Amino acid sequence: MDKKSAFSRIKKLRAQIRDLRYQYHVKNAPDVTDEIYDSLNRELLELLEKYPEFNNPNAPENRVAGRPLDKFHKVKHKRPMLSIGNVFSEEELLAWEKRNLKLLGNDTRPSYFCEMKFDGLAVTLLYEDGNFIRGATRGDGLIGEDITENLKMVRTLPLVLKKPYPSLIEVRGEVIMKKKTLEKLNRQNEKEGKILFANSRNAAAGSLRQLDPALVAKRELDFFGYDVVSISGEEWGKYISRHSLKHELLNKLGFEKDIYSQKINKLAEALPYIEKISKQRVRLDFNIDGVVINVDEVDIYEILGVAGKDPRGIIAYKYPAEKATTIVKDIKINVGRTGVLTPMALFEPTKVAGSLVSKATLHNMDQIERLGLKIGDTVVIEKAGDVIPKVVEVLTKMRVGTEKKFNMPKSCPICGSPIEKKTTGEQEKIFADGRVRPQDGGMSKKSFLASKSVAYYCMNPKCPAKNERYLDHFVAVFGIYELGPKILRRFKDEGLITDAADIFTLQKEDIEVLERFGEKSAENIINEINNKKKIPLSKFLWALGILHVGEETAKDLAEHFGTLEKLVTASQANLEEIDSVENIGGAVAQSLQTFFSDKNNLWFIEKLKKNGVVIEKESKRQAGKLSGQSFVLTGTLSKMSRQVAKGKIMSLGGKVIGSVSKNTSYVIAGAEPGSKLKSAEKLGVKILNESEFLEMINGKFL
Repeated sequence: MDKKSAFSRIKKLRAQIRDLRYQYHVKNAPDVTDEIYDSLNRELLELLEKYPEFNNPNAPENRVAGRPLDKFHKVKHKRPMLSIGNVFSEEELLAWEKRNLKLLGNDTRPSYFCEMKFDGLAVTLLYEDGNFIRGATRGDGLIGEDITENLKMVRTLPLVLKKPYPSLIEVRGEVIMKKKTLEKLNRQNEKEGKILFANSRNAAAGSLRQLDPALVAKRELDFFGYDVVSISGEEWGKYISRHSLKHELLNKLGFEKDIYSQKINKLAEALPYIEKISKQRVRLDFNIDGVVINVDEVDIYEILGVAGKDPRGIIAYKYPAEKATTIVKDIKINVGRTGVLTPMALFEPTKVAGSLVSKATLHNMDQIERLGLKIGDTVVIEKAGDVIPKVVEVLTKMRVGTEKKFNMPKSCPICGSPIEKKTTGEQEKIFADGRVRPQDGGMSKKSFLASKSVAYYCMNPKCPAKNERYLDHFVAVFGIYELGPKILRRFKDEGLITDAADIFTLQKEDIEVLERFGEKSAENIINEINNKKKIPLSKFLWALGILHVGEETAKDLAEHFGTLEKLVTASQANLEEIDSVENIGGAVAQSLQTFFSDKNNLWFIEKLKKNGVVIEKESKRQAGKLSGQSFVLTGTLSKMSRQVAKGKIMSLGGKVIGSVSKNTSYVIAGAEPGSKLKSAEKLGVKILNESEFLEMINGKFL
């Protein structure tokens, strides 16, 4: 066979092999036996051995595992991979549409596209000239990890697109593990004495986190594409005008099709679709946790924009939490970084919403007493949104008389130090940001966690459990992202660090000698630590983990005092000055006094400074046309997010507070405002709509 004939035969063989793979893995209807497939593949490889110039790394015969990786590299997404908001009822779904229609106006009525919400790992794929060149995880939505070599092992992910194809296209979708594959994998793991995967989502995500692509290939993963985020060429424009057409294009290019997806004209038509999928859910060969409803018209989708991290034009209808019964075998105590003791219910591994759970948080003694829970009780557990396990009910009629009442221990289960019971009084409210403020009749019930609650604390500042969790908090606030919880624990186990201050004494040589760490990873960690030694006072205070001092309270204190030294002096001798700071109450002042009167805490701060940490002076808020004025934001703004609005107010010297009082200057009310609007009306506070607010910050209205 001459060179020209060989090239023609190679093209034919590749096309045939690609079609057979598609029929087998995507259509689940193989046309030929394995022997014929193997024979064609063998002939192709023999021809390529004679004519290596015709080799193509993205050809179907090259879906082979590459060499194991040292680590995954970061990838910045050209377009953010945003999350999807959730609804759990028909009422919430209709309310979602109502909010959107209010933004769009009465003349615009979108149609919709319904599809299943696969329970796997979201990824983004980039193709050039039909060839798969890169794939990445979602990560934090802005930056993911390059897992290209692993994704090449996903059997239904096309390495080469079907013709005709665009010169450049980015596809997003879900990598999943089918139910039968999970059962097969767990049978093998059980035989080999390995840990079993709780559910297919964990199995899929864990598989793609393997550094060796050969291991990924053995996991038999699949891929469903559900979106096209970019495409080149005007001739392809028609396919990205509607979400339904994007699905049509993906199927033409060779991606597995969601045969259950459906285009609808009115949202009311989604309800029978949701019901139909709910009934078929148990019979599907893969797991889903709901359905996704998209605004079909892409231009309308873009007009609706984003609220926080969720696009307004898409929503996930999550099926009701699955419930199960189990017996509480014991209640153990976890000790948090602030020393708070949290009870945890332990029970036999019980399958709920597709995964095994063996524990659930009970939050505090108030929750235990509200449930009337005893050790040995039969309880109902559920996973709200298929994620968080919790105890929701005690079946008292199932009691046999051997159940035992639970009592909070009198000493810390970790270090043996005395436990102190603290009650938040009726005149104080604990806010979600950690601040405690005086009672304000205009506050919404949603603005605080509780007006009265009981918590138990280990008061030993050197408690190992407190220190372990405190490390995680400390590095997160400092932004040392290379130091995850597992690495911190490894450094503690190896004796490299005993507290957070020791982090800043680490050297590359200390790390690179450890197993699974190399020169490059050690260098990255040290560079990250050195780059984060300078920190604003507000973040430093937050990182210290002082009781009741969350992010916002730390900002208030830093802005008022400017330097740490002034705050320490006031905490030790002049609590009146702390009390005078806006939004700071007596509980915060007392907590600061306790913290800065402890010589161990002062020693730790000095150790941080000695090890190179520089605490930058906090600048006072710049004077501007909104100086001296306070604002409360409520409802949804259409022109900007509330975070952006907050930034604009602060840049002009104004202050954004969380609750309405008679001293509030303005309340900015967007769509669907909460009870803060009613509080403002009751107290006579000036209310601005979004247009008036924009006029104010643009100088047209004061």
